[in-house]
Amino acid sequence: MDKLADYDNQVVKKLATKLTRSETTPRGMLDRIFHFVRDEIRFGFPVNGDFVKASETIRLGYGQCNTKATLLLALCKAAEIPSRIHFSLITKDIQKGFFRGLAYWLMPKEISHSWIEVEIEGQWRRVDTFINDKTLFDAAKAKIKHLGWTVGYSVALEDGEAGADLNLDHEVYQQMAAVTDDHGTWDDPSFYYDSENYRNRPDGFRMWVYRHLIGGINRRVEAVRRGVG
Repeated sequence: MDKLADYDNQVVKKLATKLTRSETTPRGMLDRIFHFVRDEIRFGFPVNGDFVKASETIRLGYGQCNTKATLLLALCKAAEIPSRIHFSLITKDIQKGFFRGLAYWLMPKEISHSWIEVEIEGQWRRVDTFINDKTLFDAAKAKIKHLGWTVGYSVALEDGEAGADLNLDHEVYQQMAAVTDDHGTWDDPSFYYDSENYRNRPDGFRMWVYRHLIGGINRRVEAVRRGVG
């Protein structure tokens, strides 16, 4: 499989340069990249699932946890910020509310999930708060609290809370509380997707169902974002 975090692609390189040109520290550069990926790439589900290159996610303007993580990884690498992607399993309840009926039933009990780790000032820091754009995060967090849930609508609460900010010194998370297993760090998502650890590889029927239902699922995401879902 070709490299998915295509940081040497001209689209990715130019964007990384544009975002970081006024910054002089790794923290400053990461902050600019983080906010672009969190808010300018809105949360949503691509037709091709996880198999989307970073350059393509920029074109699409939306992505889910794994494709947004691929983009954040690529932009960090293009900006020469030491970075790696960390894969795990996460309960499928993380997408409860967005996925319903047959779409939810066909999902495996646990799905492959990722976040990014960056080395800043000699220390590796975990970051997952880029996954949901801030508008969706706020709406989804309020919705699951109203429903009395702890996990759903792409948010997992820990002790009743979750966060959407980049805070390297006092880490907060959007989905980490729903993680169930650890598959370690990888240099590029394609290596993990080729491994036996990967759980999101659908058969032909499941991919057919996914592609037929994903439009409605994304409309549900947008409704929650607008506060009407």
